[in-house]
Amino acid sequence: MTDDVDRDDRPPGRRQTPADQATVRRSNLGLVLRHLRDHGPRSRARIAQETGLNKATVSSLVAELTDRGLVSAGELHRGGTAGRPGLIVHLDGATVCGVGVELNVDYAAVLVLDLTGTVLHEEREPLDVPVLGFERTLDEVARLVAVAIEAVGAQGASPAGVTLAVPGLVNSGAGIVSVAPNIGWHDEPVLAGLKQRLDVGCPVRVENDANLSALAEWAMGSEARTPDLVYLTGEVGVGGGVIVAGRLLRGADGLSGEVGHIALGDPEQVCGCGRRGCWETVVGLAALLRAAADPDDPVHDPERDLEARLAEVARRAEAGDERTLAALSAVGTALGSGAAVLINLFNPRVVVLGGYFAVLGRFLLEPLTAELNARVFGPGLAGARVVLSTLGFTAAVRGGAHLALEAVFDDPTLVPLATPDSPTRTEIPS
Repeated sequence: MTDDVDRDDRPPGRRQTPADQATVRRSNLGLVLRHLRDHGPRSRARIAQETGLNKATVSSLVAELTDRGLVSAGELHRGGTAGRPGLIVHLDGATVCGVGVELNVDYAAVLVLDLTGTVLHEEREPLDVPVLGFERTLDEVARLVAVAIEAVGAQGASPAGVTLAVPGLVNSGAGIVSVAPNIGWHDEPVLAGLKQRLDVGCPVRVENDANLSALAEWAMGSEARTPDLVYLTGEVGVGGGVIVAGRLLRGADGLSGEVGHIALGDPEQVCGCGRRGCWETVVGLAALLRAAADPDDPVHDPERDLEARLAEVARRAEAGDERTLAALSAVGTALGSGAAVLINLFNPRVVVLGGYFAVLGRFLLEPLTAELNARVFGPGLAGARVVLSTLGFTAAVRGGAHLALEAVFDDPTLVPLATPDSPTRTEIPS
């Protein structure tokens, strides 16, 4: 690691310029902040030992992070050695937050996390997105975000960023949703539309929902920090996100993860994308409900809360309803077929099932595992485990909030230094 102290032993002409020093200091500030996030409270001496920075540098960095309201010093810690005890440094950042928003076929949700991962605000509302259309849907999304920011502002927190999760192909650089078949969007300028409606004083991004869910699982799920991870989520559509060596696999144009449209489905069934035989035609929520209940059954009613509908499916399965159990078994087998392809392709250490796959996972795991054992090429499922997500339907919004906060961990100087005349609400540059 590189300390941000001036050194006089460089050859002539090789001394760092002030700009270089500022860059190194920003990097080291981020290093200390990330270290506290990933490893918990530490004394300054221990931070120095574990990061490779010298003690004087760590003291200076911690002082600045404290002045920016991102860390605080707590109890004394002697560490079992002679000498003056040190103060334990904690991640703080209650004044900085990330806003995650998710848009799906029949709901919109928002969740706000502070720098420690604490939920400051959460809201979810039913929303018939295909019927509302693009413009009115963005009006509702902007309203949800504005309400959330006002609520956390009353708690003294300012947004570091806003990230919207959308179920479809997203050009995240341009903020354009190329194709989102289940909500009926094609080549929609989502980012531009949001910026017209929001005055939040921070960066706004648009991302694929499954990619954000995969990031959330890697950052804060039950298998957090597993370097090679595949995430599969089932809702109206089916999406996936792949983490390789601790990094999200985006693909050449950021369009990876559309696993629901692999040709592993029923060739007679038309997918929401207009093609036949996509994987989601046999493992998506519509496929499960179609097999488990008649069309007029309440579990098909999109106006009912999704979790309530899934709870009813689970109740019937637990009661031994043969049609429900057969539908779940068929989905589990089909899910195993596709998951085996992904395990053979990416060799992950863990496959995380999210969305409705997690809610009904106890009924899916047995047929899924049997199919994996039959189809995965490597011994012992090639070292992979299948687990159920503990994040529920909040994975995408949590991933969005996490991504928004990454800007602060990358460059803590985005958060202004506290001054006696600082306003209560500070803005992070867009």
